[in-house]
Amino acid sequence: MSDPLDRPAPPAGEPSAVPTGEAHSTAESLPRPPEAVAPPMVDDRRSRRAQRVTLGVAVVAVIAAIGAWLDARHSDQLLRNEVAQRMAAVEASAQAATKGQADVAADVRDTQAKITLLETRVAESQAQQAALEALYRDLAPSRDEIAVTEIEQVLLVASQQLQLAGNVQSALAALQLADARLQRLERPQFLPLRRALTRDIDRLKAMPYVDVAGMSLKLDQALGAVNTLPLAMDERLPPPVPAKASPPADEPSWQRLLREVWAEIRQLVRVEMADRPAAPLLLPSQQYFLRENLRLRLLSARIALLNRDDTSFKSDVTASDTWLKVYFDTRAKSVQAMQATLKQLAATPMGGAMPDLGASLEAVRVLRLAQERTPAKSADRPTPR
Repeated sequence: MSDPLDRPAPPAGEPSAVPTGEAHSTAESLPRPPEAVAPPMVDDRRSRRAQRVTLGVAVVAVIAAIGAWLDARHSDQLLRNEVAQRMAAVEASAQAATKGQADVAADVRDTQAKITLLETRVAESQAQQAALEALYRDLAPSRDEIAVTEIEQVLLVASQQLQLAGNVQSALAALQLADARLQRLERPQFLPLRRALTRDIDRLKAMPYVDVAGMSLKLDQALGAVNTLPLAMDERLPPPVPAKASPPADEPSWQRLLREVWAEIRQLVRVEMADRPAAPLLLPSQQYFLRENLRLRLLSARIALLNRDDTSFKSDVTASDTWLKVYFDTRAKSVQAMQATLKQLAATPMGGAMPDLGASLEAVRVLRLAQERTPAKSADRPTPR
């Protein structure tokens, strides 16, 4: 198929004989010449066109190749930069690791030196501890010996409380404390001592409670009031009864004389009912010794109270009460109050003599002597801290 551009143009200077539309219709109506024979001008145009196409394709290919080369070069440059950065980071890490390894090696050497020093000191301290333990075993008593010594001291204190102060409660608490200590130790050699302690504890529990302190305070109050007690010989008679009426003014002289004589006789003679014996008359020196003897009786009663001597205590209290009845004015309030106090003290049961802790003391002494005679120390020893 031919291109209209390949048609031969009319010669220059010659007008076209046929209009354009007509020529086109005429050309279509006319038979087409055979294509086998093409004019030379048409081949040149085709060759130039092919060359232009080829040149365009070559230019596009060159441009594509240049773009690909530039892109590859850019990618290669980026890859090189990344590789360089990573290599620099790896080198920095390697340098840091080398430095850290050197620090770790130095720390390890220091740690090993310190460990060696600590091991040396631990060995020295162990040797010193072993020497101290050996010295402590040679010098310090065993735990059983310490317990026996403490219990002996407790029993001595309890015995003193009983003999001197009569304090049953304190002695009982001391014995119970000693028994609890032996119970915690659980040693078969302590059974005789515990048996003696149990007997003494039962005896102390059977003792009646006596308020020794309160009774002693009452005796002290009585001692302080001895000097203020009135004697029976100092009892004052009641004043005479005054005359009921005054004599008349015109009374004869002989009647007045008889009345005055009768009044004097009445003052000389007094008749009264006596419900107790006559009070003994005492000289001033005898009054002094009477009060001192009464004070000595009360002091003796207090000593008997502390010793739990019931017989002596009641004897002194009864004697003091008898002296109050005989020599002192029993109508006075102070004498009556002291008599009531003495009667209350005399009625208080003392419970007999204080029990003796000799059995427990003897048992603990025997145990301590047995420990002293034993050549080998007990295996249960307190370890030093």
